[in-house]
Amino acid sequence: QVRLVESGGGSAQAGGSLRLSCVASAFTVSSACMGWFRQAPGKEREGVASIDIYGAPTYGDSVKGRFTISRDNAKTTLYLQMNSLKPEDTAMYYCAAGSSFWCRSYIATSDYMYWGQGTQVTVSS
Repeated sequence: QVRLVESGGGSAQAGGSLRLSCVASAFTVSSACMGWFRQAPGKEREGVASIDIYGAPTYGDSVKGRFTISRDNAKTTLYLQMNSLKPEDTAMYYCAAGSSFWCRSYIATSDYMYWGQGTQVTVSS
């Protein structure tokens, strides 16, 4: 009965911004490590960002300094603010909920047990 539903994807030009949202139901977003992943055609799923129960974030090297992960516990929502977008950011973006209070120092798909359906982000040059 846990559901994660992403929204906010769309098209942007290089240098622009998008804000992704992930609304959780039957799940408390502050109770476990939460993460954002992305997958482009022909590529493996890549960890983008994670946030632990204390609000400490971790970012993949490719997005560090440009993306910000956050939560709104009252709205049961996870966010990903994406600034300074690049064409290489084009992908399907997924939010995910982990099975632990903790996040690792790296972002791995195997640490997450619940997944959303994804929202498409397309960045043009």
